[in-house]
Amino acid sequence: MPALTIHGRGRAMKRLLASCCTLLLIGAAPAQPAYDIVIRGGRVLDGAGNPWVLADVAIKDGRIVRIGSFKASGAQEIDARGRYVAPGFFDMMDQSGRVLLRHGGAENKLRMGVTTLIGGEGGTPVPAAEIGGYFSQLEKQGIAVNFGTYYSAAQARVKVMGDAAGSPTPGQMAAMEAEVTTAMRAGAFGISTALIYPPNSFQSTKDLIQLAKIPGRCGGYYATHMRDESSELLSAVEEAITIGEKSGAKVEIFHLKAAYAPAWGKMMPEALQRIDAARARGVDVAADLYPYRAGGTGIEVTVPSHLFTQGFRAGVEQLRDPAVRARLKKELAVGPQPGWSNLVHASGGWRNVVLANSHNPQYASYHGKNLAEIGQALGKDPADAAWDIMIEALPKRAMALFFMMDERDIELAMKRKWVSIGSDAAAAEKAGAVDALGLPHPRAYGTFPRVIAEYVLKRKVIELEEAVRKMTSWPAQRMGITDRGLLREGLRADVIVFDVNRIKDQADWDNPTASPRGIDDVIVNGKFALAGGAPSNVRSGKVLRHKCDM
Repeated sequence: MPALTIHGRGRAMKRLLASCCTLLLIGAAPAQPAYDIVIRGGRVLDGAGNPWVLADVAIKDGRIVRIGSFKASGAQEIDARGRYVAPGFFDMMDQSGRVLLRHGGAENKLRMGVTTLIGGEGGTPVPAAEIGGYFSQLEKQGIAVNFGTYYSAAQARVKVMGDAAGSPTPGQMAAMEAEVTTAMRAGAFGISTALIYPPNSFQSTKDLIQLAKIPGRCGGYYATHMRDESSELLSAVEEAITIGEKSGAKVEIFHLKAAYAPAWGKMMPEALQRIDAARARGVDVAADLYPYRAGGTGIEVTVPSHLFTQGFRAGVEQLRDPAVRARLKKELAVGPQPGWSNLVHASGGWRNVVLANSHNPQYASYHGKNLAEIGQALGKDPADAAWDIMIEALPKRAMALFFMMDERDIELAMKRKWVSIGSDAAAAEKAGAVDALGLPHPRAYGTFPRVIAEYVLKRKVIELEEAVRKMTSWPAQRMGITDRGLLREGLRADVIVFDVNRIKDQADWDNPTASPRGIDDVIVNGKFALAGGAPSNVRSGKVLRHKCDM
């Protein structure tokens, strides 16, 4: 055989041996993980209200890609044996629109299992024309949770008319409609109102119907802190329903409550029946609630609304006058009045109104005490004590807790299928701190685990599957968010893992910023926001925009 041929065979043999070695090396190398995250062996609650199934959940590229039993590995894995796996919770009444610009971590929300916030009771922190830029800024800076918002009807009113009372002219109404249209085109979910607070309270039903027609044209919402949640609850419910029925907007009633001690156990059943009746005739109305007896808000609500008809500053100046105060105290003593929710009367008196945050070292020792006690200690009428604290806190907002709900009413409302859960609280800039509203209410740290610990496990008001549905697929369906809220292959991977034997809201009236226990793993858009109980500082949240083609 010629030498050339022998040499050729030698080179071919070397190439064959090299190929074999390469194949051996490839075979010996560890296989690449098939998925980004695999949650192993958990009790999977799909969020639709179905009983749990034992399954693995695989996540890749921000989505749920497989649910079942499989051996393929994940780059990160969670052993969920003995724990529940569920969609991330929706906070349907959030107050974080402003604080997320300063700090996007929202750790207090994540520790409650919340992955999506719907904010905007007070509107957006920027004018309608700047909402697009506001959303872009949130995305650029990064947020740990998903966030969508309403735009406030009062924002439009104040821009056009200022904060005094009065009816808009046709030209002013047209200008307000233009503001709402701009907000809707930018991605707001609808308009919101907070009708117990001036200048919101100066808006008429007719004006609100006109403004709500704009979101009504593109599947948007009229979301409302109603005109009265106390003695006139039923008429306020009817007003909200009427606005939805005549505008075409979907109605979301914020923090549904019967906040009137003289009628506990009486008004809530009737309010629920009226909403049921409206739904039966085709009005798209629903509500959310928080699971606490006390509401929390600014002390200014104890001042009759008419004092602010010339604007807030003018009202404050009048409030410094002892003669004016004397008249206002008489109004407080009368009880319910048209156009103003007397929350002191609704709570059963000043003894059930507790100072939460004075923003003033002079009064810090009185935090957690009721205004009757504080007034006695200061040698003042409780109203004078409250109003002095309020004025001295300006420009900050002195806050109080109003114990004005009954557990029977909360339980009754929670059983309705169309009721979801909302905290009425903001994200805290720092873990363990008071939320950005400056209100030390346990709802900022305990709302969602409390639903499970208190109303599922302890009181057995609803079942676990129903509680999870109320906090996941129902609010997603309600808000038209079709890619979240369920554990389904192909949907966005907002997932939590919790231990039902450990879950507990630890925040209470004495320690309102205590973090809950039992929810240790929280995934937002396929990335860990909370892993093994520790925040990851990953900002994988998305801005959620309502689509409105007008």
